[in-house]
Amino acid sequence: MRRRNGSALLEAALFMPILLALLIGTEELARVTYTYYMLEKVMYNLARYVGTQQGINFCDTLDPALTSAINFAVTGTSDGTGAPVVAGLTPAMVQVRVERYDPIAQQMTVCDCSAAGCDASQGGLAPGYIVVSLTDGYPVHPLFWGLDVAPFSLRPSVRAPYGGT
Repeated sequence: MRRRNGSALLEAALFMPILLALLIGTEELARVTYTYYMLEKVMYNLARYVGTQQGINFCDTLDPALTSAINFAVTGTSDGTGAPVVAGLTPAMVQVRVERYDPIAQQMTVCDCSAAGCDASQGGLAPGYIVVSLTDGYPVHPLFWGLDVAPFSLRPSVRAPYGGT
């Protein structure tokens, strides 16, 4: 019978860095996934809320009702003074646009701001959908054992039917 003094300890010492790397990587993946989910939830709530409101002018980016809705979705306050729901998210990062189905091209097209488009102030028709996205994405910088992992942007987008007038 051969003796194996310390072989289990040696195997555990060799395996431990791999196990720690997997655990830390899993935690970072969970953090990025949670952030993406929260961003998508904020945008979905904004799209559903704006899609049911009356009299919002989507052609005016400074429309008080639209600005208030964006601020409320991002910070929980209509004036934008609250803490953001997702750290680092600002109302300026959120983009709201309107779309309509084009039966000739058989695809969704962005409504232009004209009487023939979706500008209600000029007699345009209501849009078909509200699309909420982040203009330049949400930057994520994962941490992995002190290594410099390149940051990347999360770019969730939500399309909801428009039911307002």
